[in-house]
Amino acid sequence: MKEFKLWLEFEAVDPGNGDVENDFANVLVELPDGRRYGINVWTYKFLETAVKNDEASGANLNGLYLVPPDLFVKELTRPCIESAIENLLKKGNIEDCLNPSVIAKLNE
Repeated sequence: MKEFKLWLEFEAVDPGNGDVENDFANVLVELPDGRRYGINVWTYKFLETAVKNDEASGANLNGLYLVPPDLFVKELTRPCIESAIENLLKKGNIEDCLNPSVIAKLNE
């Protein structure tokens, strides 16, 4: 059973207008104990798009490297992201599974 709140940028900002298989979004996970996580999520296909964008713009040494997001998923949908977060939580603390930068700092 799901024991977290999930805010999805694509639902709040531009519902229904994104490409669920080739896009990125910010996600906020709130746990019952008060912990909050801000997670940058990309689809697998968006990785290719990001590299092509860098090659075209000259960014990151013309696509020679790319700073990855916190989490890759198959698609940007609530069911997919909920399942991924639920599975990560079953494995332990999100900060132990993902980059520690996902921890939201509330007093900054």
